[in-house]
Amino acid sequence: MDARSSQPSLECDLLVIGSGAGGLSTAITAKKHGLDVIVIEKAEHFGGTTAFSGGVLWIPGNPHAKKNGIADSRDAAREYLKNEAGAFYDDAAIEAFLDAAPEMVEFFERETEVSFIPTLYPDYHPTVAGGVDIGRSILAAPYDIRRLGNNMPRLRPPLETITFIGMMFNSSNADLKHFFNATKSLKSFVYVARRLATHLKELALYRRGINVTSGNALAARLAKSCFDLGIPIHTGCGARELLHANGEVSGAVVTGKDGDIRIAARRGVVLACGGFSHDLARIKRAYPHLQRGGEHLSPVPAGNTGDGLRMAESVGSRVDIRYHDSAAWMPVSRVPLGDGRFGVFPHLLDRYKPGIIGVTRKGARFCNESESYHDVGAAMIRACEGERETAMWLLCDQATLAKYGLGYVKPAPMPIGRFLKNGYLLKGNTLTELAAKAGIDAAALERTVKDYNAGAIHGEDRRFGRGSTAFNRYLADPENQPNPCVAPIGKGPYYAVKVVMGDLGTFDGIRTNVVGQVLADSGRPIAGLYAVGNDRASIMGGNYPGAGITLGPIMTFGYITGRHIAGVDQAWAIPPVDDVREAACEEARHVA
Repeated sequence: MDARSSQPSLECDLLVIGSGAGGLSTAITAKKHGLDVIVIEKAEHFGGTTAFSGGVLWIPGNPHAKKNGIADSRDAAREYLKNEAGAFYDDAAIEAFLDAAPEMVEFFERETEVSFIPTLYPDYHPTVAGGVDIGRSILAAPYDIRRLGNNMPRLRPPLETITFIGMMFNSSNADLKHFFNATKSLKSFVYVARRLATHLKELALYRRGINVTSGNALAARLAKSCFDLGIPIHTGCGARELLHANGEVSGAVVTGKDGDIRIAARRGVVLACGGFSHDLARIKRAYPHLQRGGEHLSPVPAGNTGDGLRMAESVGSRVDIRYHDSAAWMPVSRVPLGDGRFGVFPHLLDRYKPGIIGVTRKGARFCNESESYHDVGAAMIRACEGERETAMWLLCDQATLAKYGLGYVKPAPMPIGRFLKNGYLLKGNTLTELAAKAGIDAAALERTVKDYNAGAIHGEDRRFGRGSTAFNRYLADPENQPNPCVAPIGKGPYYAVKVVMGDLGTFDGIRTNVVGQVLADSGRPIAGLYAVGNDRASIMGGNYPGAGITLGPIMTFGYITGRHIAGVDQAWAIPPVDDVREAACEEARHVA
């Protein structure tokens, strides 16, 4: 655009567009190394997709594992990533990640409000060469968001469908297990009673939960670190276009409550807009189930509409759909919330529980239901190939429903009547009746349950080997033996919830070099323009190796990018920013 503008203006060293973990980790790192940073966020709340997430980071060789004496090696992590990323393995990016990830954790825990705790998560494919059963995944520590002061109302609330009256849980600690055991254990009952009492008090005083966990805690901790450093986060302020001339990006025109503002950024602009989960045109080109007319419901923030990708394309970058799986798939269900509202429920836990199976409309199982959400989602897409609808039905008997719940339906003693009435939960006194209500092949469903039960009574899944890995068993029921993941489907009545495709964020994205510089179609860096978070193409090649493989690389490369922009020497560094800008300007002058 024309630099001669009469619009109101601001100046800074670095403009970051987006307030999730990618944007805020870049901003904090750059500020800590002497730069003047401004963060803008088009939503009314800061935190991005991070605030909805599990708050887990996959960090091989992290200091918490070392402190707890958990053995791992760089060679093993490298081998695992080679097996997982396959043809898309990027040696330079992976080496930078393995170098910087533990250092990033130490930096943020030493220099900021950010803090992590270890988890017991196995890698998602622990039997693949290089995989481990424990140690690589860490979790943001719980946080009292009153420390945000006047900024507390601007923190994005957690995803409504995975809370209980606004109260958060985390699957990687004992918290949720107490709620499942509240009617069976005095210890768990007392724990739940205290949690509920505390939460109800918080609702009365603050109209939201105050002691947050998971990604909400990570987003809050990162934001508090920004505020402590004097980094402003301007919410309700979206980028309209980049300032671009002579081959260089030097800022952006942003639109806020008072109109357009021109922000000049001496060191450049970082795109951290959250990927393209709600860019309807782009996901239709990328997602095979949409191409054949199916449904896709994403629980990520509605503002993730591909803004960063479009801005990068507007100055000469190209965004390709390269990966076989363009997003981190998540099986989800549509939840009627009343008053005409619907929520999206991610099926993170129920699939692992014994006595719950998933079938397609043909009445057949198609995968190990206790694999990761991404693997089950990918299997669902393949199983429904050639069909207009991509869906499965999770089903169980009444005893299993009462014990574990199903989807958004909570375990006993919580009532289920409203879910039967609004159609979220289907009920049949027989499998044939349930199949008729769901539109499933009844005869095939009867055969599927009979075949499954033949092994399940012995704790075996003879078709798909459910419960055969540490990850399968991690979120199952350890009290169910001999296999925590497998139990027979007993007498009716039977219940089912329809599950369709969703995602936790996109894998395809803007092509960058290791330090995050956006690459033009020619392969050269576009001076002054960087991409982090889900705007940047994932280093995992469209696969999902473990808990936290989005946030781990996202914060690590935010740290790498922030250091590079600030001019800090790095082992993985490429020519300094000024050299690249000069080269780009020279090329532009030559073309002119």
